[in-house]
Amino acid sequence: MEVKKDILWRVYLSFIGIAVFGVVIIGRAVYIQQVQGDTWREMAKEQQQKIFDIKAERGSIYSEDGSMLSTSIPYYDIYIDFAADGLRQKGGKIFKDNVDSLCYYMAAFFKDKSAAEYKKPMLVGYKKKNRYFLLRKNISFREYQEIKKFPLLKLDPNKGGMIVQANSKRLMPFGLLANRTIGLSRAFVDSNGETRTMNVGLEYTYDSVLKGEGGKRLMQKLSPGVYVPVEGSEIEPEHGKDIITTINVNIQDIAEQALYSVLKENECEYGTCIVMEVATGKIKAMANLGRTSKGDYTEDLNYAIRTSEPGSTFKLATMLALLEDKQINLNSTVDLEGGQWKVGGRTVFDSEEHGLRVVTMKQAFMASSNVAMAKMAVAHYTKDPIQFIDHLKRLRLHEYSGVDLKGETPPIIKTPKSRTWSATSLPWMAFGYEVAVSPLQTLMLYNAVANRGTMMKPYLVNAIQKNGETVQQFEPEVLVDKIASEQTIQLLKESLNGVCNEEGGTGYKLFLGAPYKVAGKTGTALMANGNKGYSEHIYQSSFAGYFPADAPKYSCIVVVRNKPFAKKYYGAAVAGPVFKTLADKLYALDAGYKDNPFQMPAKKDSSTYLFAGATDELSLVAKTLGLNWLDSSQAQSWGRFYALEGKSVLRGQELDKQKMPDVRGMGLKDALFLLETVGLKVTVKGRGKVVLQSVAPGTTLQKQQVVQLELN
Repeated sequence: MEVKKDILWRVYLSFIGIAVFGVVIIGRAVYIQQVQGDTWREMAKEQQQKIFDIKAERGSIYSEDGSMLSTSIPYYDIYIDFAADGLRQKGGKIFKDNVDSLCYYMAAFFKDKSAAEYKKPMLVGYKKKNRYFLLRKNISFREYQEIKKFPLLKLDPNKGGMIVQANSKRLMPFGLLANRTIGLSRAFVDSNGETRTMNVGLEYTYDSVLKGEGGKRLMQKLSPGVYVPVEGSEIEPEHGKDIITTINVNIQDIAEQALYSVLKENECEYGTCIVMEVATGKIKAMANLGRTSKGDYTEDLNYAIRTSEPGSTFKLATMLALLEDKQINLNSTVDLEGGQWKVGGRTVFDSEEHGLRVVTMKQAFMASSNVAMAKMAVAHYTKDPIQFIDHLKRLRLHEYSGVDLKGETPPIIKTPKSRTWSATSLPWMAFGYEVAVSPLQTLMLYNAVANRGTMMKPYLVNAIQKNGETVQQFEPEVLVDKIASEQTIQLLKESLNGVCNEEGGTGYKLFLGAPYKVAGKTGTALMANGNKGYSEHIYQSSFAGYFPADAPKYSCIVVVRNKPFAKKYYGAAVAGPVFKTLADKLYALDAGYKDNPFQMPAKKDSSTYLFAGATDELSLVAKTLGLNWLDSSQAQSWGRFYALEGKSVLRGQELDKQKMPDVRGMGLKDALFLLETVGLKVTVKGRGKVVLQSVAPGTTLQKQQVVQLELN
């Protein structure tokens, strides 16, 4: 009996324990579900969902006349969610009914694979319920607009399963034109696997303005590393603002072509050409070309803001100091001693043999005599070198130019306190050695002389705009009211005028017979080449000045670094021709000569016209204007709208990715979209509609082919 009670007691105790444990579990489950349920559900969502950044569309950069210099164009990645409810219902009826048609349309449109080649991976993806099946990558906006009309893809995303991921890439319609000044905006993957952007030029300086404010998008995790967007969860990004530069596309093109021609002919290492508007300081062109390993030239570095020993163009600063301090006048004489003079145990040489002895200071400046400048500096500033150096500082040659570009290298103006100051520093500084300034700083000095002594701040941006409205305007800024007295400025102008227009000047032969007058100065500086020193005889050729001399509109500097042992290296022979070509063409533009190649064509009879572009947009315009037209586009996406025997006709254009399309009559954006579709690289001249294309319509295309468009 006692044994039975003992067993029952143990059974009851076990039963009660199990019952209590069960109640605790049920209670805990109820507590978790009812009290902590929301918290756990949110944690589960956080593990399955993630917030991703949406990049804002970067603002565009325009020239002063409205030509697009840099812009972002959209491209799209198309995916299919094969687990979408609509695709799985009724045994996959929608998918099975549409897959053949979709593959046929894809093959016919892209012409890269057959319908069967499109279908095979789609069947595999459907079978595996792939929720992020890549259908097509990097398609243009026009292509995206088209494939949205294809079977399956035109259905609601819940039925057809289409997922669209929008991206953008930076495009420069004018190719290398002002490439380094406008800048680059390139994406790259860093060592941590994160995508970052590298910017230079204006893209870098105004990055915060151009990049806009990013948005957010909630993404649902499907499998490790695979996310799809949650519909309606986006916070839209705020697109970047646009920049209106001071660049003139025509002047920039002329400068680059003239510079390229001289560099190529002489196999030079690199060169820069800057054009500035005298009255305002606006930079109208900034060309930078460096030699590649293949012997061609590209915009690799911004040589315009990199410092070096300027050579003889610096003599203008020395003349200013001497004239302003009343140490000399233009008729003061100096003995050039045949072009050689010893001082401090070293010999000063004139770069060009002239055999001259006693001449006036104006003649010495015209002949670009190093001896004259060194002698005058020693004679008048040896006791107080700071007096000379103070003039250089008043000209701001010891400071950055202040241009709205990052990456300027620091200028060097020595003083007696400098570690490398010696007995020969002062005379060598007088003719442009033992100092380092950038071409842009030198140009600021010449521009100030042209501008009656007023030094302007150089700048590249006129305005910042948002949605076409100006939100910030940049105005010309005076840095120095008067760099010298009016009398000194007038004497400097007379000296610069003599270099180019009087016999004996180093630029006289260069501009002989020109229908306009130039005032300027040549420069030829021997450059050190690292550890090799000066043994390789590398010269830097320069020409700085302004034109027309009697009423200056533009100032310009050209600086070219020659190859070792170059046969031709004098400033007038290498840099001078670039300056002259630029001046010739700008004079022709202003004069409006009949043979001017840049002159706008005359207006045509308004009864004849040609417009080209997307057929749906052309039709919309025609309808809006109430025109009666004959539609023979045959459902083509692209077409041409023109007059034929008094009637308006819309005719389609069939695209073949192997053939050059006809983009004449199109606006720039339509032409770019269409040409990119067939894999072409595009460069552009002018603005308006396309009037000429360098590759004839119907021509068989080659890989990486470049086509140049000329707009009217």
